[in-house]
Amino acid sequence: MKRVALPLLLPVLLLSSVPVGAAEPAAFTPGEDRPAGDLTHHQPRDKKAFTRPAATLTADQMMRFKLGDGFFRRIWVSAPASTQAADGLGPLFNSRSCQRCHVGDGRGHLPDGSMGSEAFFLRLSVPPRTEAEQKALADGRQAVIPDPVYGTQLQTSSIQGHAAEGQVRIDWTDRPVTLADGHRVVLRQPHYQITGLAYGPLDPDVMISPRVAPPMIGLGLLEAIPEADLLAKEDPDDRDGDGISGRANRVWDVAAGAVRMGRFGWKAGQPTLDQQNQSAFNGDIGLSTPLFPKAAGDCTAAQATCLTAPDGNSPQYQNLEVPQAVSDLVLFYTRTLSGPARDARVAASAQVLRGKGLFTDIGCAACHTPQHRTADQGVDPVVAGQTVWPYTDLLLHDMGDGLADNRPEGLADGREWRTPPLWGLGLTAVVSPRAGYLHDGRARTVLEAVLWHGGEAAAARDRVQALPAGDRDALLAFLNAL
Repeated sequence: MKRVALPLLLPVLLLSSVPVGAAEPAAFTPGEDRPAGDLTHHQPRDKKAFTRPAATLTADQMMRFKLGDGFFRRIWVSAPASTQAADGLGPLFNSRSCQRCHVGDGRGHLPDGSMGSEAFFLRLSVPPRTEAEQKALADGRQAVIPDPVYGTQLQTSSIQGHAAEGQVRIDWTDRPVTLADGHRVVLRQPHYQITGLAYGPLDPDVMISPRVAPPMIGLGLLEAIPEADLLAKEDPDDRDGDGISGRANRVWDVAAGAVRMGRFGWKAGQPTLDQQNQSAFNGDIGLSTPLFPKAAGDCTAAQATCLTAPDGNSPQYQNLEVPQAVSDLVLFYTRTLSGPARDARVAASAQVLRGKGLFTDIGCAACHTPQHRTADQGVDPVVAGQTVWPYTDLLLHDMGDGLADNRPEGLADGREWRTPPLWGLGLTAVVSPRAGYLHDGRARTVLEAVLWHGGEAAAARDRVQALPAGDRDALLAFLNAL
């Protein structure tokens, strides 16, 4: 049994207030109630709020969207099967469908002791040991070096006749935090135990990173933000002295055969939405795709029975389990998933606008950039020329020891994470009631998530801890209105 404990965040007792600047409410900006621009849908903000298509789709595009949705929801089965269009699962895998990870196209959730979770898994890697491995990382051709036996993620499920790689148990240590006004918040520090390893021990130097699936809304819009606009916010040496040192990850683009800026994943480890999708098909479900044609998914040379198992590759489908036509439909679906309109009356209310002003004054907007404009050309016309409100800069930031996984990925070090978008934040529990916050789902509330911030965000966190109750309520009201 391998026990892995990530660094602890010490409880904080804040006894004095920290100035946060102007106390006046911010103004309501026309359009901010339509986070996805013209693509924003105005259907109910209910459990299906993240599953809606862009409001601008034509009839033909709606057909493509629905077909892509069908493949996103498809339950894959092992090969051989009566249908060659849906077989090839595994042999080792984490989930049988995309939708089972992204519950309601929203966030994943942790196992809770009585129920497992297909939306949670552990990333794995080891330090480079050879010149070839060092060069692969330095050139950007690989973001990580896989565990020699277990690959890049722990596969907790398998098809019949094969053993799953292992299981994960999570234990918790309470970490109380007392805010300046005496309010007490109990954070949960996770400790991971990997049990039942079926293929021998993990590498003694293995590094792990727990992950839950992120929400799917607005991904096509994030992809369409001009790279130059994002890179303009890089400040790796903190030349302006504001304590924020964002930088872009740079990773291998398989289709382009070159290093590109990373945008997707918790550490911005994927450069395009297509590569993100196909990587998930291959690694999470064990399916071959045009970019990742290995039918055995994440199985390694040490797992011979996995590599020699029957697969679903079929000549009528490009000798793949997920042929180009399918991956293209899933790409269109994930690219045109919209996001719900904010309630305009709530967004313009005095409390929410006060919270909006505090969000900026405290320093949250230094990383969670509220507004972007997508490119007018060179992107899918559906997502072109939109003013959007995702609240992210898509850059890497040092988040401190408390959230560190101590596992590099590309240029991201063990303390760095990509700024996650905040649009739709207030609907998290509506869409997926068991969902948690942060990369590993440890935080049960938005306030807990804020209090875990450290590193570059420590000053902003301290200002939140120093707020009187009324201001704290206004800040949370703003976040929950997104």
